[in-house]
Amino acid sequence: MKNKTSKNIYPWIVKWHFIGGIISAPIVILLALTGLIYLFKDKYEAPQKAALAHIEQKTENKMSFQQQWQLAKKEWKKVPSGMIVPQSANEATEFISGKFSHKSHLYIDPFSQKVKGIININETDMFKVRKLHGELLLGSYGTKVVELVASWMVVLIITGLYLFWPRSGGIKAFFRVRINQSKRILFRDLHALLGFWFSLLLLIVLAGGLPWTDVFGKSYQWVQKVTNSGYPKAWEGKAIKSTPVGEPLTLDEIVMKAKAMNLDGTTIIELPEGPTSVYSVYNETTNLSAMEKIHLDQYSGEVLKKNTWADIGLMMKSRQWVMAFHQGEFGLWNWLLMIFIATGLLLLSITAIATYFFRKKTGSLSVPKIPKNLSPSMALVIAIVALGVILPLFGLSVLLIFIIDKFRSKQGVA
Repeated sequence: MKNKTSKNIYPWIVKWHFIGGIISAPIVILLALTGLIYLFKDKYEAPQKAALAHIEQKTENKMSFQQQWQLAKKEWKKVPSGMIVPQSANEATEFISGKFSHKSHLYIDPFSQKVKGIININETDMFKVRKLHGELLLGSYGTKVVELVASWMVVLIITGLYLFWPRSGGIKAFFRVRINQSKRILFRDLHALLGFWFSLLLLIVLAGGLPWTDVFGKSYQWVQKVTNSGYPKAWEGKAIKSTPVGEPLTLDEIVMKAKAMNLDGTTIIELPEGPTSVYSVYNETTNLSAMEKIHLDQYSGEVLKKNTWADIGLMMKSRQWVMAFHQGEFGLWNWLLMIFIATGLLLLSITAIATYFFRKKTGSLSVPKIPKNLSPSMALVIAIVALGVILPLFGLSVLLIFIIDKFRSKQGVA
């Protein structure tokens, strides 16, 4: 019974692994290259940021944070939504406006009382690399293409592990590359071994990328919302209100309170939008368990609500971790590991393409054939349906390929 099931599944997995690999490989190479480049974002942008952030400390005519806030509102076409608390006296004050790709940073020298410069995220070189990595510069359509390829990569890893797993040869099969045989076998072995040893790391990296996608990402957010496993409702602070009594505290007073909190990493103050809004103090840190967000009444300075990592739901915690890992944010070890993974993925894709062309016959796509009397097992059908539900674009693509394949078979196309 075991052999019958194996024979029933194997040809189908070979075929679909082959089809998915050939479709995905060129785009995977692009994603690996752009991802590799983007890992150097901080190093590439460091000189520009350092030039704007550094100031010469003087002893007179230093603007208060409140005055700098007013200057930012006057000199900036955008509305300041936050301020990064300077960590030294030689550091310019950095105001923030917008979120994600619309985020901008304005730097003020409190001694010269002037704006030193502005960085608009969507005008930087690395933003273009990220857009190419995330959506192929094709907007929402490109995002779905990347999601489709990422979904197929998950399937390729799973099916690749099944196909690679040695049926004989013992532990040596996990390290063996047959260099004395044909080039097709050489590249096939390199591809199989790279796929096996990188499989777990690649799945983690894919888990970090998929939450950014359109279809899977929105589905993930929906489940997160329904299960109440995201940020607590109070995290954003929009429903929390200040009580207008007397004069609001100055930004300088809020900065003092924020510094006294001794938050890990970079401390950021979200600025109130109106008379009943609150000041919100939070930190950006690679030590995710140290994340905090504190909402302060802008008149009394009273803590109205405080949330920590413990208040964040499991799905959001998982998402935060894999996304940070995906971007190499956990320190040097993570950064070097991501360079290693991106390089491995690049080689994995190149060896896949080489294997195909050494295998391909002239005038044919050389897609592996399945015996006509062989039908897919129920286990395989259930697995494909399950993956199609989890990864919707994969499911739709399988349906489309299946229809095309049936049409080609009727036409007698190889």
